[in-house]
Amino acid sequence: MSSSLKKFYIIAWVFGLVFYFLDYVIRSAPAVMIPQLVDNFNTTELKLISMIGTYYYTYSTCSLIAGIALDKFGAKKSLFVGTLILGIGCLLFLLSTQIGGVSGRLLQGAGCAFAFPGCVYLASKGFSSKSLATAIGVTQCIGMLGGTAGQFVVGPWMEAGVSVHAFWLWSGIATIITAFCLFFVIPKEQKSENTSDNEAKHLGYLEPYKIVFRNPQSWLCGIISGLLFAPTTIFAMTWAVAFFQKDKQFAFHDAAVTSAMVAFGWVFGCPLLGFITDKIGRRKPVLIGGAILMILSLLQMIVLPDLYSAKVSMFILGLGSGAAMIPYSVIKETNPDYVKGSSTGAINFITFGVTTLLSPVFSNLFGKDLGLSDATIHFQNSLFFWIGGIVLAIIISLMLKETGTKVQVENKI
Repeated sequence: MSSSLKKFYIIAWVFGLVFYFLDYVIRSAPAVMIPQLVDNFNTTELKLISMIGTYYYTYSTCSLIAGIALDKFGAKKSLFVGTLILGIGCLLFLLSTQIGGVSGRLLQGAGCAFAFPGCVYLASKGFSSKSLATAIGVTQCIGMLGGTAGQFVVGPWMEAGVSVHAFWLWSGIATIITAFCLFFVIPKEQKSENTSDNEAKHLGYLEPYKIVFRNPQSWLCGIISGLLFAPTTIFAMTWAVAFFQKDKQFAFHDAAVTSAMVAFGWVFGCPLLGFITDKIGRRKPVLIGGAILMILSLLQMIVLPDLYSAKVSMFILGLGSGAAMIPYSVIKETNPDYVKGSSTGAINFITFGVTTLLSPVFSNLFGKDLGLSDATIHFQNSLFFWIGGIVLAIIISLMLKETGTKVQVENKI
């Protein structure tokens, strides 16, 4: 690929980051508008949180569709359709019915499934393999900036009296505008002289996934990433505000800011850990180190909660959980180049499949007892739940093959 075309893909990647930013704003914002959404949809808090969680049903399954679409049709059409679906999902929240809410959330999950695989696809076209992990880290950093804005910014808006209808209307409009920008900016896929790219075009629709899912390393990558993602997606972005309010007696504003610190930690953790793993040429030490940092931050909130504020604890949790992005580099390095779109779709499917399975488990174990049992014990037990998942991720990481550039060079010698 010519250097000028690579530059166009980098520009397109930047526009893809806008899509991913909006993805996380829309994913995280409901956590800070639960009372308003309960009134809007005329439902209960527990049913509303279940409604919000339906996002992950379509997000995980449509990740597979996104991977196939990227490999078969390229980024131009795939990202346009994905962004448009997300915009329509936002606008459906304007219907003050539970059917509109569930339908909107399902479409939001389906549309957002195209954001990260699309950005990684564009990055893999524009950046060299030596800087790919850094580019993926920056991608997730921008996403988490969106997650931070979805709580830090939207929370005060709700307190100031901004209506949920106004938020979802303008979110939908901004997303649809982004869809058309992506369509005009992303370069048209050209017939490639690259053997790998040509192989991808001639494979059947399901063949790329047969290749990816037959590789045990793909499953290890997805499970590890899912276990490290879950404390962020389920706890921080869905339950944390309610937990800090009811178990820790925080005011709503403090609870919203504290929970948002996880996403803020991701802003620094994703590019930092991506840079470190590219710099040292190894993936596993940084992956395990980030997971250990997550455990330490959760243990501090249980054992030494007065050592420093919960905001700092949650920031450190987010910083360490940036390690969840490292398996996204590993799965691309452990599978053929011509299934790069499908490998990202596959890991998204497994990662958020883990989230989809864990979400109702956590809700049943701890969500339904929120505010009804001993607050201190309830809060501590909920954190031990996540510590257990992270420990399991570390154990599975030991079975992962090292794919860093240093090992690749050593294998060639």
